[in-house]
Amino acid sequence: MKLRELALARSGDKGNRATLSVVALRPQHYPVLAQWLTAETVQACYAGVVHGQVRRFELPQLGALHFVMDDALGGGVTRSLALDAHGKSLSSVVLDLNLNLNLNLNLNLDLDLDLEPETAAPPPAA
Repeated sequence: MKLRELALARSGDKGNRATLSVVALRPQHYPVLAQWLTAETVQACYAGVVHGQVRRFELPQLGALHFVMDDALGGGVTRSLALDAHGKSLSSVVLDLNLNLNLNLNLNLDLDLDLEPETAAPPPAA
């Protein structure tokens, strides 16, 4: 299972720092994200891109994790020769991670991934 099946992600920049927010699609997915998506996992995901520290901030009321990645943008927007100097496409990389759901979670997680909106039945014919 890919991370994109449980979450969405946004990324951006501030100087030579990249920021990454990963938000659970459903509240019951957040405990899986919180246990599985560590700063070390994110650091490994961006090996070769992020050369500094990765810090993780938990936002459980929002069902989100926020990461700050230092020394990640080749010196920052005005100094970098990278095609994506703003770091906007970095979120796509993390969403492609394979989740190892062999976690020791003692939670009743409903991982029903049917994200299609429910449709109302058509009105009866007159």
